[in-house]
Amino acid sequence: MTGHILKALSTREMARGPFENTDSEVPAGNWQHWHLDRDGNDVAWLIFDKKDAGANVISAEVLEELEGIISELESKPPKGLVLRSTKSTGFCLGADISEFSDLKSESEVVEKLTRAHEVVDRLEALSFPTIAVIHGSCLGGGLELALACDYRFAIRGAKLGFPEVQLGLHPGLGGTARFTRLADPIEAMTMMLTGKTAPDFKARKLGLVDQVLEERHVEAAVAAAIAGDIEQSSNGVRGRVLTTKPARQLEARQMRAQAAKKAPPQHYPAPEALIGLWEQYGGDSGPSMRKEEIASFARLMMTDTSRNLVKVFFLREKMKGLTRTKAEPVSHVHVVGAGEMGADIAGWCAFQGLRVTLFDMEADKLAEAVRKLADLCEKKHRSESQRRDILDRLIPDFANRGVEHADLVIEAVPEKVDLKQKVYEEVEPRLKQGAILATNTSSIPLETLGEKLKDPKRLLGLHFFNPVALMPLVEVVNHDKAAKKVLDRGHAFVGQIDRLPAPVETAPGFLVNRALTPYLVEAMVMLDEGVAAESIDRVAEEFGMPMGPIELADQVGLDICLSVAEMLRDRLDTDLPPAPDWLRQKVEDGKLGKKSGEGLYHWKKGKADKQDKTAAAPDDTLDRLLLPMLNACMACLREGVIEDEALVDGAMIFGTGFAPFRGGPMNYARERGFDDIGRSLETLASTHGNRFRPDQGWTDKN
Repeated sequence: MTGHILKALSTREMARGPFENTDSEVPAGNWQHWHLDRDGNDVAWLIFDKKDAGANVISAEVLEELEGIISELESKPPKGLVLRSTKSTGFCLGADISEFSDLKSESEVVEKLTRAHEVVDRLEALSFPTIAVIHGSCLGGGLELALACDYRFAIRGAKLGFPEVQLGLHPGLGGTARFTRLADPIEAMTMMLTGKTAPDFKARKLGLVDQVLEERHVEAAVAAAIAGDIEQSSNGVRGRVLTTKPARQLEARQMRAQAAKKAPPQHYPAPEALIGLWEQYGGDSGPSMRKEEIASFARLMMTDTSRNLVKVFFLREKMKGLTRTKAEPVSHVHVVGAGEMGADIAGWCAFQGLRVTLFDMEADKLAEAVRKLADLCEKKHRSESQRRDILDRLIPDFANRGVEHADLVIEAVPEKVDLKQKVYEEVEPRLKQGAILATNTSSIPLETLGEKLKDPKRLLGLHFFNPVALMPLVEVVNHDKAAKKVLDRGHAFVGQIDRLPAPVETAPGFLVNRALTPYLVEAMVMLDEGVAAESIDRVAEEFGMPMGPIELADQVGLDICLSVAEMLRDRLDTDLPPAPDWLRQKVEDGKLGKKSGEGLYHWKKGKADKQDKTAAAPDDTLDRLLLPMLNACMACLREGVIEDEALVDGAMIFGTGFAPFRGGPMNYARERGFDDIGRSLETLASTHGNRFRPDQGWTDKN
């Protein structure tokens, strides 16, 4: 049942199902995570309700109890079985990932998965109709459990998917075989390879669910399924053709080419493993593919990639946890400045359900902000009515009236101290009681910005990253006069808009820009030395970065890169080299990168035109790029700009795209060895200059 209905029902009421006559013939067992009962029509209702958890996940204990329940049902079969959840979060979020770290070898994984498969296979083999009724999120192992049922009904609003690839894995509870047999195998493989979720209507089209219905129609749909009046989903003629061996071989080649563009197999082996599994065994109707799935999953789980991606999963959960404060939610956001960042921040807040007023003196900027939000709605496949609601929440505010009504005012004007302080002078007297004033500054210390405020306690930094709709990080910037309740509300707001907070202290560049700038500057120095841009980018991409530093500088904007670099040189005790004269000239000439169509590259149709495909880079290129970034991360840790290594890793992964499969810069440094990092920096310093001088933290923290 959907969230509010489920919450209102007691577990016992939920277990009885929707029928009037609830005389139970089979008493419920002594189970912690499941509740079983039969209604007056002899339909068994099995309710998943993991004890002491806000969401259902599949653990060894959950499966052990399910096995006992299946034995009971086998001994006295009902007319049918309905499987569903009582959690408001959804049907099931997948496997209990915390159990992954307990497994130390492939053989342990094989043994554990084999037992799990036996339970799910017994569920599939039950002699009476089985129906999974799905609401909310149904992911990973939870979806694999549902696939073992004869029917799947989705309550409107449900989302289904296989996110395992994000952990360096593929489905491991029979999903690779069951999904590719049930649905169009190309669509099924695409969904598993990308890790994307499907909303209810798409899941119906794919064949993942047999019906999409409202809660009030569940009783009738269950009765119809048990009576055999509902046709089960099938992949049809097309699916049978695509499952033939020649078709699988042809499609597998195309899948490999597409997957390699986003996930190079040397760094991310899971897509190749999944493709190979389907190519070899996808035509098998017996247990071979499921058996090979277990072996493949076990191999992947023992890779460094999977281990590090699991760490990234827990980093995300840690950062999400920072948003769970007792602060009052924000309902109205006012954004001052409809430039690129201000417009995107305002649009994202409206997209996430908040009322937003957006002020700018230029009407065309406000119109552009609305257009960009409409484009975002289209990209996110929102319906016409949803689009209308989202756009209605973004209100152009020519008179800046929203200041007086907003819970949160975000200043997003250009990076000039006097301009920002002028905004505060206008805004502060008009703020309502308890409202927060936030700045989206990317580098200016907050004590500087707050010098003229009468009440600096209400000021904090909310530093978003571009593009706002894609980058999940927001740096929440503290300063010595900020009130704790303001910071708590800032963290909660970041969670409201589905973003991850990185709590940092005010300091030049905070964490992300301070770490990213020396990486970008060193790339400029290498360009000045005559190294080809394409070769510099290629070295970074081969390491695992989503794009190289030259392309990234163009994406960020050369004017912004230059401004941040100069600020850090002025404010930090650093030997960061000055920008080359030719770079300054480019900025003066308006050749700013992607946004102007030309920068370090020419840009065509939104893509960098990289012409020199073969140029080689010097042997020390990777360390010259990477180690200054790591050095800055260590300096931020030593200075207390950020609390711990895990948050550094999370901030750099979610704020810059730092190679996730390496677990973040500090995780990479730990695995390589702090001693080695320090020695390598000393070597670079002796060759290229004092800017590579190792931070004291490499010695202190060793």
